[in-house]
Amino acid sequence: MIRKLILLIYLLFNTYIIAQNSISGKVLDHHSGEPILGVNVIFLDTNIGTATDDEGAFFLTNIPEGKYILRFSHISYDEYEVQITIPFTGENLVVELDSESEELEEVYVNATRSSRTIENEPTRVEVIAGEEIEEKINMDPSNISMVLNESTGIQVQQTSAASANSTFRIQGLDGRYTQLLKDGFPLFAGFSGSLSIMQVPPLDLSQIEIIKGSSSTLYGGGAIAGLVNLISKQPGEKRELSFLINGTSALGLDLSAYYSRRNDKYGFKVLASRNTQKIYDNNDDNFSDLPQVERYSLNPDFYFYFGEKSTLRVGGIFSFEERIGGHVDAVGGNNNSNNFYAEKNNSGRFASQVQYTYSGVNNSFTFKNSISVFNRKLSLQNYTFEGKQFSTFTEAVYKIIKGNYDWLFGVNLYTEDFNDESDVILNRSYTDITYGAFVNNIFDINKTLSLESGLRFDYNNDFGFLPLPRINLLIKWNEKLSSRIGGGFGYKIPTIFTEKSDELSFRNIIPVNTKNTEAEKSLGFNLDLNYNTIIFDKFTFSVNNLFFYTRINNPLFLNFNNSNNYYEFLSYDGYFDTKGLETNLKLTYGYYKLFAGYTFTDVKSHSGGVTSGFPLTPKHKLGLVLMYEVHGNLRIGVEAYYTGKQSLEDGTATTDYWMNGLMIEKRFGNFSLFINFENFLDTRQSKFGPMYSGSFESPKFAELYAPTDGRIINGGIKINL
Repeated sequence: MIRKLILLIYLLFNTYIIAQNSISGKVLDHHSGEPILGVNVIFLDTNIGTATDDEGAFFLTNIPEGKYILRFSHISYDEYEVQITIPFTGENLVVELDSESEELEEVYVNATRSSRTIENEPTRVEVIAGEEIEEKINMDPSNISMVLNESTGIQVQQTSAASANSTFRIQGLDGRYTQLLKDGFPLFAGFSGSLSIMQVPPLDLSQIEIIKGSSSTLYGGGAIAGLVNLISKQPGEKRELSFLINGTSALGLDLSAYYSRRNDKYGFKVLASRNTQKIYDNNDDNFSDLPQVERYSLNPDFYFYFGEKSTLRVGGIFSFEERIGGHVDAVGGNNNSNNFYAEKNNSGRFASQVQYTYSGVNNSFTFKNSISVFNRKLSLQNYTFEGKQFSTFTEAVYKIIKGNYDWLFGVNLYTEDFNDESDVILNRSYTDITYGAFVNNIFDINKTLSLESGLRFDYNNDFGFLPLPRINLLIKWNEKLSSRIGGGFGYKIPTIFTEKSDELSFRNIIPVNTKNTEAEKSLGFNLDLNYNTIIFDKFTFSVNNLFFYTRINNPLFLNFNNSNNYYEFLSYDGYFDTKGLETNLKLTYGYYKLFAGYTFTDVKSHSGGVTSGFPLTPKHKLGLVLMYEVHGNLRIGVEAYYTGKQSLEDGTATTDYWMNGLMIEKRFGNFSLFINFENFLDTRQSKFGPMYSGSFESPKFAELYAPTDGRIINGGIKINL
């Protein structure tokens, strides 16, 4: 009996000792030595894990004896693994992490033109990083519309039922109020309209920067609602060669290749892509839900390095597209369907880009120049709209950092020349020339307050001087809580290229009369709150709330004149405004990441004491994404997006709807396989009502408020050599 009692006491003691096995330590940044908050610390193949606190410290207990792999992971750092034997007899474990690709610890946002990290920038900027772009490439590698549409506060709006042309809106405002840039160069403007985002392949992008609210002080006219700056990859000493092949159940095929390499004196990169889509009619109404498309793109860039401080970049963009939608037989060339409706867009873009950069210790100088030619021919039955747009952009910027001040001085010149080659009578050709000069300052008042102020003066050949001040304030309340508040003025030069005129195919639209119209002018404010913390020592949690308001005075609108059956542009006797809220939430635990984004948008027009809402603008949008990702091995994502009710032009309310998707990617060494089930519940507008009325020869298409293509499965292979 005594022996049994002694054995029992021994077993209980050993169990107690095992239960007390523990390990503690600290995680630091390899370069700065600062503690890192929110690092996931996990024993692989167990459920034992935690996250580091504000001091970078962690503590794990109740660990059975044995040998384990202890993994340290954080979204901004490279993963680190170490073999641990339990009981652990060493001192407190100290781990130093390197920022991912040596870059993510210092995320610079080019769109603000500053030399600061995103955490220290008073202007609110959203960054879509490389990994998220990779996820969206798996869903649609043909263009950037998917990336933008699934970002909080942005709505991609289809403008043509036949051709599936689309534009994008920030905070409910028309696409013409947003500037689209690539590496700081204007990418598309005016005439390209609803073809713009449909013609940008994403394979060479490293990040996407989004500024919501007026950015006209830094970039001039057109940035009333904000700007989107696409940042391309830079050639590195290690060669990068990647290929992508993607096929879809909707008869689409995407082929892309990217190559880059540099040495001490020279660098080179090139993106080449071919995107094809056969006509696709998923609801059997004999009209295309996806048009027939054939597009070729080539983007080469050459770099010349003059020592460590000076770089010259010379590049180009070449793109050709043929897009045909309408009746299936007409698009297919059936001889018996000559009078059936068809809509054909032939377009070509040719652009040169030159950039010289000198970077000193406390100063820098940048010179940019681009020349762009965009041709487009829109052909309908008995009607053609054809034109050529010639645009130039030249800019010089000098930047200096002195003490607590960042100073930026710049001058630029925009020219735009449009030649209407289709209608001699209306002759909608025009020339715009805008000169600009601007100054911007960031002043660090103390460690918790940074003030940014700027002023621009533009002069346009038709609308005179346009002053554009702005101001932003960054407040760091503590390590977990910060906020930004700011606002500024903006403007947009009137042209015939609006969403409404694009929907009308520019038929019977007369030129803008500069004597009867005014430049559209705006005033906008933003306030955001950012909070980051650790929950239960295991979950990293962050939330951002943005409150916004933008008002556009004397906005341009298209009016039908009954006396001559023409559409004419007039300045609205009143104003438009948009106000609302965006909330972004992120929760991370181990390999799991949960993203949630909600947008409330209230857009109204005000004139003569009457207030009315905007058509095709949902007040409520919600996005939910759950990701499981083992870095470099496996990625699984499930998403759900809700779009609330909208109103049509006649005030009729539409139905609300959900869209769901599932994406899986598995990596095998230098290549990975992916498959994506987009909109797998097959949500589409044709389920809510007919897509057109009338005859095959002269259809009247329904207003578009929901997807037209329905369920699509795509999959392919990515190769990195």
